[in-house]
Amino acid sequence: MGWFLGGAGPEADDDGRLAVAVRRVGEPVTAGAGVLVAPGTVLTCAHVVNDALGRPVFAPAPPGEATLRIDYRGREGTREAAAEVTHWIPPRRLDGTLPVREREDRVWHGDLAVLAFPTESEGRMPRARWAPMRPGQNLRAWSSSGRPGSFADVRVKTCDASVGYVDGEPTGMSIGPAFSGGALWSVLGDEVVGLVAAHTMPPYDPVTGQPLPYSSQHVARRSWAIPWQRIRRELASVGAVGLVDDEAPPDDPAFALFAETIHGIVPSAALRGDLGRLVAARCLLRHPDDGSAPTPEEFARLLVTEPRALPALTEVLRLKDPSAVQQLLAIGRMSPVPRLLSSREHGRLVEILGQLPGSVGARLPEAARAALPLAADYPVEPSGPAAVAEVVDGLERLSGDSRAQGASTRVPGLLRVMEYLAVLCPEDRRAVLRLWCDGVAQRLGIPRSALAERRFDADEWAGTLAAAGGPPRLLVHITRGGSPDRYRLRIWCDEGTGPRQVTTETDRDHTGGEAARALLHVLESFPRLSSEERRPLVEAVVDRSGLNLPIDEWESWGPDDVVPGVLGAEYPLVVNCPELLRRNERFLPEWRRRWRQLDTGASLRFSGAAVGPRQIYGTLMDHQDAVRVAVDAAEHLRDGIVEVCLAVGVPVVVWDRGDESHAVDHMAAVTTRELPEGVRSYRAKTVHRPGDYPGRPVLAWADADRPVPQLHLSEPQESP
Repeated sequence: MGWFLGGAGPEADDDGRLAVAVRRVGEPVTAGAGVLVAPGTVLTCAHVVNDALGRPVFAPAPPGEATLRIDYRGREGTREAAAEVTHWIPPRRLDGTLPVREREDRVWHGDLAVLAFPTESEGRMPRARWAPMRPGQNLRAWSSSGRPGSFADVRVKTCDASVGYVDGEPTGMSIGPAFSGGALWSVLGDEVVGLVAAHTMPPYDPVTGQPLPYSSQHVARRSWAIPWQRIRRELASVGAVGLVDDEAPPDDPAFALFAETIHGIVPSAALRGDLGRLVAARCLLRHPDDGSAPTPEEFARLLVTEPRALPALTEVLRLKDPSAVQQLLAIGRMSPVPRLLSSREHGRLVEILGQLPGSVGARLPEAARAALPLAADYPVEPSGPAAVAEVVDGLERLSGDSRAQGASTRVPGLLRVMEYLAVLCPEDRRAVLRLWCDGVAQRLGIPRSALAERRFDADEWAGTLAAAGGPPRLLVHITRGGSPDRYRLRIWCDEGTGPRQVTTETDRDHTGGEAARALLHVLESFPRLSSEERRPLVEAVVDRSGLNLPIDEWESWGPDDVVPGVLGAEYPLVVNCPELLRRNERFLPEWRRRWRQLDTGASLRFSGAAVGPRQIYGTLMDHQDAVRVAVDAAEHLRDGIVEVCLAVGVPVVVWDRGDESHAVDHMAAVTTRELPEGVRSYRAKTVHRPGDYPGRPVLAWADADRPVPQLHLSEPQESP
């Protein structure tokens, strides 16, 4: 990147982090070193590859599809990878002939290989500049281990366009076989100027092969290297010069326009230097401390290689030259590299999202789909900072489907999604998120009226959600009393703001009729806050043994009553069994995900006498979009199937607690969201037409958006 240098990594020896070990096949030792020139790309010497594969050191033929084992240093320590040769430049004699003679030829040309290996993104690796080798340079070479202290310091004695001779210092480590193919770094300039090719070893006895006694006439600590000048020519001959050529213009349509625009905005070198230092600091990059300034081309190169450099530059220029910001942003839309947010904005957003309540953060994909229905699709739950950052990064790449007002800047998709998420937040978090959106919109030059329109859209969506959020509900926790036909009740009301307890007695036993009378009494005084005055939903919270209680058939009809009160005929009544879901908490995310797909998810039906819990489990794991299950199986199998469905997070399950399939068949024609009312209507028909409607339907309904009170049962209960 020229004037802009790679950012500091977690350790001081950034150049050592780029050292790669090329291992001998089948042996625990290394054949030599290499240098990581780009993520997943290594440059080394061809003779190192030959040695690693057990071939003659100067074998000219390409190694074909051979696989090499390499070690490189990631952010979490040394990692191993399988690499293949993508470019091969064999060693050749100075006259161009092959092969190189091991004893006769002291230096040679060629001898380069480029290796490629698959790698996962680990954040931005430190990058170095490539520069020519010159006499007098102080250089540092790293052994293949790249460990702290495994370096040798040398000085360039002579150098031409093909070969550079370097001598080591009299103290410290000496260059040896483990250095071959590794990079030579300029100590002062943080630049790679060549590769270690060979070392001049002490003379040996021709009979014994042992080193001769040391003499002051011997050549000591001298090596020769392949300078950058030749590396560039050699790689150009095989079409790979871009690996070491920072001078070549990037193949990006925005590069030339960026350079021209920056020259017009800041023609003064002194001002460019000030601007460059500010941008480098915001991008966590280093720069020369000699008072120099980046050229317009170096600035342009940064903008098309560093994703957050353009936002950082516009942050700096926003107050000084707003018109320049719009020019740069317009050019940036021509390049695939620039992101929407600066590092500061991105970090702040991830921090804000990480501080949201879990129930709100889990709805980020829902907000994204609502804000950008034609563009956003996030089936994976954002869990943890890394996953949230990944979702944000994906949203940054979306242009959004927002409308523009005349020639004004369009509101990006990410800001639209954050506005939709803000309406789901508590008031204090909503204000923080909206202030963040205001700041980004101001930097981008988006009119306040345009962002206000998106905010209005989000408020309308929130209103729609509230209207569709379900009716008021009465929650009743039912446990068995002192005798089989007696029950104990705890009752809450929820008008939309959360459960509010209305009874506290837990030791009084009720018959079914008495329980119905108590519940109907509460329902009579239930506040009707809904504009449509919808019937409240009765949600019976039970343990697994209470799933088939005939709660809907409980009837209150005393001597003074004009009409009977059949609970399930008057009100939509569902059962909820948090115990089963909490027994296997790994399915809680699945349950929430399935619930959010309530209107679009699949429906399944289990019937017959051969289905068992294992088959049910496998089917539900295979159909992870299933939100609704109908159970029509033999009675001795039915309860087990129902429990498996509820335990793995299926939010809606319908079955008949009798021995009929009529109710299950009838409910098949009712949409999922209308099932509570559909079951109520069926139960009402059983009162006056029992012959035509013989079923006794049960509907399990676990709404992931509406909490259940914290209970203390035989199994610990918590609010979803």
